[in-house]
Amino acid sequence: MTVTVDTGHRSIGQLFLAQVAKNPSGRAFAGPSPITTAAPGTIGTTTLTWQETADQVSALAAGLVELGVQPGDRIGIASGTRVEWILADLAIMCAGGATTTIYPTTEAGDAAFILADSGSSILFAEDAAQLAKFRAKAADLPDLRAIVVFDGTDIDREASGPEVLTLAELHERGSERLAGEPSLIEQRVAGIGPDDLATLIYTSGTTGRPKGVRLVHANWIWESNAQAKLGIIEDNDLQYLWLPMAHSFGKVLLCAQLTLGFESYVDGRVDKIIETLPVVKPTTMAGVPRIYEKVYNRVRTMAQDKGGATWKIFNWALGVGREVVALREQGKEPSGLLAVKYAVATKLVFSKLQERFGGRMRGMISGAAPLSREVAEFFHAAGVPIYEGYGLTETTAGAFVNLPEKFKLGTVGLPLGDLEVKIAEDGEILLRGGNVMRGYHHLPEETEKVLSDDGWFHTGDIGELDDGFLRITDRKKDLVKTSGGKYIAPSYIEGLFKTIVPQVSQVIVHTRNYCTMLITVDPDEIKTWAQGAGLESLSVPELAGHPQLRAHVQAGIDQLNGQLNRWETIKGFVILPHDLSVDNGEITPSLKVRRKFVEEKYSKELDALYAGSSAD
Repeated sequence: MTVTVDTGHRSIGQLFLAQVAKNPSGRAFAGPSPITTAAPGTIGTTTLTWQETADQVSALAAGLVELGVQPGDRIGIASGTRVEWILADLAIMCAGGATTTIYPTTEAGDAAFILADSGSSILFAEDAAQLAKFRAKAADLPDLRAIVVFDGTDIDREASGPEVLTLAELHERGSERLAGEPSLIEQRVAGIGPDDLATLIYTSGTTGRPKGVRLVHANWIWESNAQAKLGIIEDNDLQYLWLPMAHSFGKVLLCAQLTLGFESYVDGRVDKIIETLPVVKPTTMAGVPRIYEKVYNRVRTMAQDKGGATWKIFNWALGVGREVVALREQGKEPSGLLAVKYAVATKLVFSKLQERFGGRMRGMISGAAPLSREVAEFFHAAGVPIYEGYGLTETTAGAFVNLPEKFKLGTVGLPLGDLEVKIAEDGEILLRGGNVMRGYHHLPEETEKVLSDDGWFHTGDIGELDDGFLRITDRKKDLVKTSGGKYIAPSYIEGLFKTIVPQVSQVIVHTRNYCTMLITVDPDEIKTWAQGAGLESLSVPELAGHPQLRAHVQAGIDQLNGQLNRWETIKGFVILPHDLSVDNGEITPSLKVRRKFVEEKYSKELDALYAGSSAD
């Protein structure tokens, strides 16, 4: 059974064209570099209005039709987050095709598998490196007819394989087609139905081949309609959009924009976020916990390093802020003496954090992984609230979220729209609604494992309902049962430890007959710590094995263990010589740890922590 919502739109293309008609001169997108979709000199700016966006999208969509794209054809995009990614995706939608998303960091074998499995006939590639990756696999891609490159004009036209052209060349072909057939795109969009395939997003598993999640136009329209009613993002907002557009979390934010008509500054360079925010001055942003953790740890460490009055004022302000947050969770605002103290705390401490985010941030969304209560509480106290949400690729990203007027820290919020939720006997979260996928591509048996005949999707996550708010305990497959029958939830312990030792970047709790940890340190934070410890001359790998750092981490673990049940306590740890990275396959592009992969990669280090021990 499929639960539907009447949104008034049948497809993403129709939703887009409706926004263009509604607000043609309004600002739609901006980026850090000139947008080069047309011939030189025709745009050459870093911003696009909705009408300018439509002009670009229409030409690119017509160019795809000129390349032979038929309704339902799959078209790949292998690129980082940038305005051109969005233009290409909208062009695919308006040509009647379906977008196959590919992370630019995906290794060549998996990338070729995704293109082949999806049957993609055209590929948008970000640059020469992406082009070379797919050309090397041309023999495995018999359906691939053409590759359109975003960056670079110096393309090897003589190489064998699919036709290669630049984005400007595709735009030119489309413009010529539209000159003779001006209603082409409107006709294509009119032919798209809500149950037509819109997107294939391949989940990045740690074992086996990725699975293609089939999301139809109705899924995205349901999401856009549900988000428009939340009040988190408004039509006059400026969004900072950095999330991978190859991920459902990034794409769902685009659908919200198509509905509400706000502007997005698009820049996928994760290492530039902190320095760019004060320049862009956005009013809203979505991110993953690691980004917020880094900011929290930096602010706290700076105050602690200054010591004396600064550290005392910081802790006083945080205490006042926590009182205010507790009131706001009850739907109340501070008054009297507390209101006065909060105003002082904001002026002395919290205003500095607000400026780090540009000084205009109304609220942010966190998803993709658990956000620790301490970090969430800090940002709420500082007047830059984070509204934690929850969803999966299979639920078109958004399923639950906390709201400005109704939130509960430690939960992922209330269900979106008319989404149904129930908790199975074993604690697994089951969902049913208009955002649930239509199945895995070419994998009916895998689909049957997670999607029941009556429409209930088995998320694989364990949770509980708290007055309507959903609280996630852990991934079902990650929960560990001890020999004494007690369950251990690694993500809870990991999040707690990151707030105790701010120099930590990633933590993986591993359990056999007791708990141990794999730990990495943040390269920036550890440099500051090293200076205070007189070890500034040492590299990160040298610090990882230094007794002083081990003692510092052990002190943090002792503090952590004091907050855990006996069977959850950490009995040993290893500090790895480098941080986990996307390039090494240890974390996903959305910054989630590939737990099984990391545990297998460092199996020798883990084995050493259990050698000769039979502790219970």
